[in-house]
Amino acid sequence: MSDATAATLADLLMRHPLGDDQVVLVGSTRTWTTAEARRAVDDLAGALRHAGLADQHAVGVLLDGADVVVAMTAVWAAGGVFVPLNPRLPPAALDDVLDATRPALLLDANGIRRTGLDRRYDDGAAFVLWTSGTTGRPKPVVHTHAAYLELIDRVLTPLRGVAAAPAVDRRPTPNLIPVSMALNAGIYNALFGLRAGAPLVVMDRFDSHAFAEAVGRHGIRSTVLPPAAIAMLNDSDVTGLEPLRYVRSITAPLSPFQARRFTERFGVTVLNGYGQAEIGEVVGWTAAMAREHPGKIGSVGRPHPGVDLRIDAPDANGVGELLVRPPNRAAGYAGGADLGGRVTPDGFVRTGDLARLDPDGFVWIEGRRTDLINRGGNKIFPDEVDEVIAAVPGVIEAAVAGVPDERLGEVPVAFVVAAADADRRALRTALEAACRTNLVPYKVPADIVFVEVLPRNEIGKVRRADLVRSATDPR
Repeated sequence: MSDATAATLADLLMRHPLGDDQVVLVGSTRTWTTAEARRAVDDLAGALRHAGLADQHAVGVLLDGADVVVAMTAVWAAGGVFVPLNPRLPPAALDDVLDATRPALLLDANGIRRTGLDRRYDDGAAFVLWTSGTTGRPKPVVHTHAAYLELIDRVLTPLRGVAAAPAVDRRPTPNLIPVSMALNAGIYNALFGLRAGAPLVVMDRFDSHAFAEAVGRHGIRSTVLPPAAIAMLNDSDVTGLEPLRYVRSITAPLSPFQARRFTERFGVTVLNGYGQAEIGEVVGWTAAMAREHPGKIGSVGRPHPGVDLRIDAPDANGVGELLVRPPNRAAGYAGGADLGGRVTPDGFVRTGDLARLDPDGFVWIEGRRTDLINRGGNKIFPDEVDEVIAAVPGVIEAAVAGVPDERLGEVPVAFVVAAADADRRALRTALEAACRTNLVPYKVPADIVFVEVLPRNEIGKVRRADLVRSATDPR
C-alpha cells in the first residue's frame, strides 16, 4: 500500500491486502473476515451520514475492543473525525471530554445520537488523542491522516527493511492489541498492524491468562505491553508465553528490574520505546538491534529514520531535557491551540523528559523534568531509587516522589506497596538497608510510606504529584 492509495486511515482496513474470506479482525465475542469488516464499515458510515454527520465534524465513540476498529474506520469513511471515549470514564470526566472535543454525534452500544455539540475540524484531521496528564491536565491532541501515516511508517520501515508494504503472501502474524482501544497505545498499535498487512486480535481489557491464551492460540511472536501489564504477568501464575519472543514496552518507562524479571521468567526480550501523543514514537528498537547490542537493553533505543534529537543544557553527566524534531507532529490541540510554547525556533519539540545520549546513539531516559527531586541542591532521579526499592523481596511496587521540606526544599519519600504477607517492620528495615547500600546518602529516602496502591492514570503511569499531595494533606 503506497501513500498515494492510502489517502485516509480508513484505507488501512478498507484496502487491507488479506483476501475477502480471510479473518482480519478478532474480538472477544466474534471475528470478521475482510469482506465482513468492509460491509460493517460501509453500513455504519451510511448510518452516521444519515444521522447528520458533516465532513470534518466529530463522532465520539464510547466503545471498546474490536468494535472500535470498525467504528473508527466508519467515522473516517463517512468523512468525520474520530474521538475515542473510554467506556469506564465517570460521567463528570466524560462530560469534560465531550466539552473539549465537541463531537456532533455519540456512538455507543445503544446506537447513534446527537449531542447538541458541534465543531468543524480542519481539513485532514483524523482523530483526537489525549496526552497522559502525568504532570498536568490532559490535553486533546489533533492528528491528521497524512501525519499519522508517516508516524507509523517511520517505525515500520526499519522493521521491514524496505519502505514498500509487505506482500500478501508473507502472511504476517496477527497484531495482538492487549490495551484499551480508547487509548493512544491501542489505536496506534491497531493501525500499525493494519498498515503492516496483519490481522488484528483485540482484547477488551488486559487479563494475564487471557493474554497468554491469545499469544498461544494466534502464534504471537511479538507484541506490546504497558509496564503495568508486564508487572501483572510477573506476579501471575502464568507459566509460559510461547511462542512470544519480543515485547515492546509502551506508554510509560519500564524499570529494568521488571524487564529482567520478565525475561528471566518467560524467556522474552523486553524492548523499550519512546514517544508522546504530540509527536508519536520517535525512538525505538528493532530485533536486529537487540541481537547486536544486548548491553543496551534498558535504553529506549535509537531515533527512528527522519527523527532528529538533541539534549538541551546537559549536566556533567550528559543529562538534560530531550528535544525532538520528527518529520511530522500533531496539528495542535482541540480548540485551536498549537504546540507553540513547546517548539524551539528551529522546530524541536520540548518533551519535558530528561535523557542522555550515549556514544553509540542510544537514548537513555532518566525521568521527567518535573519529577526531578532537588534535595538541597542535589538532584535525584526518582526512577533510580524506585528500582533499588523494587528489588527488595516483599515489595510489589514502589514510587519515590519529592515532598516539600522547610530546610532542604524537598526530600525523597518512598511510597511502597508491600506483599500481603510481608512483615512491614522487617520490610522497612530491609528497605533502609538496601537504600544505604546501593545509593549515595542524599538519594536515600527520608521516609518510607506503605500504601495499598499507587495512583496511576489510564495508561499506567504513576501520578507522583498525587503521592506528594497525599503526604502533605493535613487530614
